Amino acid sequence: MSALNCVYEDEHLLVLDKPSGLLCVPGRGPDKQDCLSLRALQHFGDALVVHRLDQATSGLVVMARNPAVQRQLSQAFAERKVDKRYIAVVAGELQAHSEAADTRGWQLIDLTIAADWERRPLRVINHETGKSSQTLWRVIEHTTQSGIPGTRVLLSPLTGRTHQLRLHMAAIGHPMLGDALYASEAVACASPRLLLHAAALELVHPVTGGLLQLKSDPLF
Repeated sequence: MSALNCVYEDEHLLVLDKPSGLLCVPGRGPDKQDCLSLRALQHFGDALVVHRLDQATSGLVVMARNPAVQRQLSQAFAERKVDKRYIAVVAGELQAHSEAADTRGWQLIDLTIAADWERRPLRVINHETGKSSQTLWRVIEHTTQSGIPGTRVLLSPLTGRTHQLRLHMAAIGHPMLGDALYASEAVACASPRLLLHAAALELVHPVTGGLLQLKSDPLF
């Protein structure tokens, strides 16, 4: 059986650390059957999908161990009761503007997102047909990757649209390194993988009521 990195386990739920390049659920075709949910089911016998990360994104994924907990966790994600933090490296020296930041230093991207039906699975910023989408960001440090100036950022999505973080950062002129969908060829080739990692989750345990705080350090 393929490797599985479990960072939290109890009788009700699991928190797994997904590597970049691994699907969360099976895709179409025999070459897309290996995935996090199948590995978890083989290892634990009762893992149920609650939410997903893009194949290219690494980091923390929550799974339930029975249908009742699956419903509760899915509702918590849908109602935005789960605090999610991502770390990414984006192209260019992203500068924070103190006058636009909140009291904790977060800056807001508020751009509506719609499906790009002619270029699926891509998404686009569309102010007429797009759905409300908000991302908070904060600079961690400036860096250089493969000769390209970049910025390590902390991201907190307030909504959960497909490709939201990737598209929002590209839309403000700072696409993620290694992003084959939304970055230029030079930026996409600056890293062998997408530099986006689900680094932290904070949620109320659906059974015990205790606060769960999980963290995972990126490998970049």
